[in-house]
Amino acid sequence: MSLKKYISIFKISFAQEFAYRLNFIMWRVRNVMQILLLFFLWTTVFSDPSRVVFGYDRAKMLTYVFGILVVKALVLSARAVDVPGEISRGDIINLLLKPVNFFKYWLTRDLSSKALNFIFSAFEIVILFLILKPEIYLQTDLLLLAGFFLSLVFAILAFFALLMITSFVPFWSPESGWGAQFLMVVIVTEFLSGGLFPLDILPGAVQKILYLTPFPYLIFFPIQVYLGKITGDALVGGFLIASFWVTLLWLVMGWVWRKGLLVYRAEGR
Repeated sequence: MSLKKYISIFKISFAQEFAYRLNFIMWRVRNVMQILLLFFLWTTVFSDPSRVVFGYDRAKMLTYVFGILVVKALVLSARAVDVPGEISRGDIINLLLKPVNFFKYWLTRDLSSKALNFIFSAFEIVILFLILKPEIYLQTDLLLLAGFFLSLVFAILAFFALLMITSFVPFWSPESGWGAQFLMVVIVTEFLSGGLFPLDILPGAVQKILYLTPFPYLIFFPIQVYLGKITGDALVGGFLIASFWVTLLWLVMGWVWRKGLLVYRAEGR
C-alpha cells in the first residue's frame, strides 16, 4: 500500500510538471545554451584533434560536456525547490497532516522531475549530436558503467539533502528561502561540482580542498567514472567518501528538520 501511494505521488507530480511549462522550458533552454557555449569553447581549444589538454583528448572533453547535460538532469533537477515557499506560506502544514513521510514525498516528487528532465535531455543530446556531430567517448567497461550508475545514486541522494537543508531556512527567516537556494543551486553547486568545467583543470591544492566537500561527487565524479579516469582504489575511495557525505548530509537534514519544526508557527495560515 505504501509503495502504491508513492507511485501515485510520482505520477501526479510528473503530470504537474507540465503545469509549469514556461519554467521547465526556460530551465531546459538554459542548460542547452550552457552546453553549446562549453562545446564551442572546448572545440576551439581542441582545434587540433590530436591535442591533449589537462589529461583530456578531444573526444573525452566533449563527452564531459555532453555528460553535464545528462547528469544535471538526473541530479540537479528537483521539485524540492518548492519547499521554502511551502514553509513561508504555511502550506507545509497540509503535508504534515497527511499519512506520508515528508522526505519520501519530496524525494518521490524529485524523482518525477528528474525522469522528465532526463527524457528531454536525451532528446536534446540526440538533436545536438545530429547537428554538431561531436566526437564522443563510449564507455564499454561494464564495471565502470555500473560504477557510473551507482555514483549517480549517491549524487541524487546527496543533492537532495543539500537542497533540503537550504530549503529549511524559512523556518527561521521566511523571506530568505529563495536566496539560499539560488546561492546553493545556481552558484555554489554548479561551480564546485564540475557543472561548468572539469575540476581537475584546477590547481592541485584547490582540487584537494574540493575533494573534501560533497560537491565534486554530484557531477564531476560520476562523469569521471564514466570516462574511465577514476578506477581501482581511487574509485573505491571515491565511493567511500560519497557514502560518507550522503550519510552525514541526511543526518544533518533530519536534525535541521526537527529543529525547524520546533520553531514553526505556520504564519502563512
